[in-house]
Amino acid sequence: MQLRKTYQNLNPGMLCDEIHALVQKVGIKAEEAKLQTYPLPSGATQSRIAMTFKMGGKECGSAHIIESPAGETELILDLQEALVPDEKAALLQEELDFIFGSYELKW
Repeated sequence: MQLRKTYQNLNPGMLCDEIHALVQKVGIKAEEAKLQTYPLPSGATQSRIAMTFKMGGKECGSAHIIESPAGETELILDLQEALVPDEKAALLQEELDFIFGSYELKW
């Protein structure tokens, strides 16, 4: 399952922390998040947060959060369907939608 979301005016660190808590709530272990910051030609910066998930000792997914200088935060959440049951993936998506739905940009 791949989930793609774009949020407006949402702190990427808060999104990362909430994803970390939510995956653990459904029984998935979140590895430590890695933050990288990149300079842009305009002088602004762009940040990227990446984390991996494990279940039963096997890597079962990842999350990538990218913050743009324009105030948008993009999320790509990948879960391996063979390792993560559909009900856990659906619960995770429902929780994200409930908590961050008001920040989400609809295309």
